[in-house]
Amino acid sequence: MLPFALNHMTTPKLGWEAFLSLAADLGCVGVEFRNDLPGALFGGADPATVGAAVKARGLRFLALAEVKMFNDWSDAKAAEAEALMKIAVAAGAEAISLIPRNDNVATDRADSRRVTETALREILPMLRAHGLKAMVEPLGFAVCSLRDKDVLADAIGAVGGEGTYFMVHDTFHHALAGFGPIFPDLTGIVHVSGVKDMIALNDMRDPHRVLVDADDVLGNVAQIRALRAAGYAGPISYEPFAPSVHDLAAPHPALAASMEFIRSGVAA
Repeated sequence: MLPFALNHMTTPKLGWEAFLSLAADLGCVGVEFRNDLPGALFGGADPATVGAAVKARGLRFLALAEVKMFNDWSDAKAAEAEALMKIAVAAGAEAISLIPRNDNVATDRADSRRVTETALREILPMLRAHGLKAMVEPLGFAVCSLRDKDVLADAIGAVGGEGTYFMVHDTFHHALAGFGPIFPDLTGIVHVSGVKDMIALNDMRDPHRVLVDADDVLGNVAQIRALRAAGYAGPISYEPFAPSVHDLAAPHPALAASMEFIRSGVAA
């Protein structure tokens, strides 16, 4: 059985308790919560209460997202990261998520490496002090300051961050970045979403991201199969951004069907 998980972006209109119940009912191994959805984080609930509810349902709190523009390093960014880490610890999360700046600054590979390594070097002792890992997500958009997985792998190695820093393999962003090399040993989580529209990769945006099915043009099944064959055995977390998915009145059947499609495809 593939270890599926749910990112709260899958069903952002569900309250945290209903979201946890959905994940448990689908047989997921864990969940990811995020601080960029409408309203207060956890609906204003105490992080420890949420963490206890995650465990009570037999789930793992895989990651708490996110520190935005983490590689635009400053004292303010350090404070932002520290604040998120404290919430993550209180809620029993295993990791926090780090998202690079995506504003057409530091897009050159040398600049990307420089700003990313600077931030990773500063964040590393903070993570270790809190006993946390970090999931770092390269974004495939041309305007992103961390687009290439090999740049991230080099930066992690340069700061001695192996075992604390892991990369997110997002099937959407991997496709947008040109299907470069994969790093199964450094991969901490896989994010899955599909695109059905035959549009140019450079024109794909978050609202195109739907549940993976037979119409997917991103090669989700092939990407997951390659990662698994190379030794990756970690969570495969759903993260669709399309309003059509967010508006589903009953997400369980659609998610279950998508999971079965991926499960069968990877096993074939």
